[in-house]
Amino acid sequence: MKCVVGDQLVLSRVPEGPIAPYLGAFGEFLSGQGYAVTSIHRQVFLAACLSRWLKRQGVEAQRINSDHPKRYLRYRGRQAKPRPGDGAALRHLIDFLRGESLIPAETVVVPRSTPVEDCAQAYAQYLREAQALAEATIINYVPFAQGFLQGRFGDGPVALADLSARDVVTFVQVQAPRLHGKRAKLMTSALRSFLNYARYRGEVVLDLAAAVPVVANWSMPSIPRAIPANQVQQLLTGIERCTATGRRDYAILLLLARLGLRSSEVAFLELDDIDWNSGTVSVHGKGLCNTFPLSPEVGHAIAAYLHDGRPPSDSRRVFLRAKAPIRGFRGASGVGSIVRHSLKRAGIDAPSCGAHQFRHGLATEMLRQGASLGEIGDVLGHRRAQTTKIYTKVDIEALRTLALPWPGGR
Repeated sequence: MKCVVGDQLVLSRVPEGPIAPYLGAFGEFLSGQGYAVTSIHRQVFLAACLSRWLKRQGVEAQRINSDHPKRYLRYRGRQAKPRPGDGAALRHLIDFLRGESLIPAETVVVPRSTPVEDCAQAYAQYLREAQALAEATIINYVPFAQGFLQGRFGDGPVALADLSARDVVTFVQVQAPRLHGKRAKLMTSALRSFLNYARYRGEVVLDLAAAVPVVANWSMPSIPRAIPANQVQQLLTGIERCTATGRRDYAILLLLARLGLRSSEVAFLELDDIDWNSGTVSVHGKGLCNTFPLSPEVGHAIAAYLHDGRPPSDSRRVFLRAKAPIRGFRGASGVGSIVRHSLKRAGIDAPSCGAHQFRHGLATEMLRQGASLGEIGDVLGHRRAQTTKIYTKVDIEALRTLALPWPGGR
């Protein structure tokens, strides 16, 4: 006897066991997440098999936990060759059942934190609340502070009053040779920040931040790797905008190339950030919020994706994954992946495979058209003029006018 689950799925036998009553709802849940019919069929089939196995094991719904799918897959592996994705399918099932409160939530035993971890977390809270630093900065600073404390105090109590200039210098001398130049400079900045925090707490009297050695790091050593304007146009022309994925990728690439946004800013852009009445877009990045004019070209591309390409979703993100589960990108790597694949499909030998080259390309083109460094800095959202000065190196034609004639040459 066949059993229909939902309006499309058919099981060859009537489902049984503690999960059987929820298979239909599970199928609908997967459909709402954007999974293909074949994938839904496979996942519901595995769920039915797990339910039948649970019945034979005498396991009731109230006793199901995340260990049961692992045990079932080991049992199943002795009878049939496992398929890639079976484990993920059953994890989806457990997440669904737990999210619907159909099975009890598991109690997660949180290991007790060490004194060093407690101090590092307090420092992170200080950076977040008192200093209002961007989350990316906090993520970069805290591990260095924790490593410094771990090296000095180990697993024992943390006594910041016992820190000395020798501890600071020794840590930098040991760590700096292991790191890239920029990373080493970031480490010293993080260490100064933490030592200022320790002094702010009143546990350190001396200005130990002044004892942090300076790590050599030549300012702006290289020319920015900017993608030329003709390659940008070739890339955009090659995007197939007749598909939903193509419309999404085209809009993303335009935001990178025309507004010079960072990949993380594009990934986390939300529907509420776009003001269609005023033709502006608010961009959140580096702890700041900047408002940019939305050109007709970019606006039309985003609108085309939203109207005829963006899958239905409760997410407020503008751009969503093309594959299930349908949701916003987890981070900047999703946008970077789109850039890499688009360049490869177009056969473009770009300066790099990253998204940042579009930002450099926009700044370079603006400079060649006569824009000032201040105007470029405003467009790119730079907080310091020093950051924008790197683009003075790319204006080769202007630099040639300053070159002295070669003795004896033409």
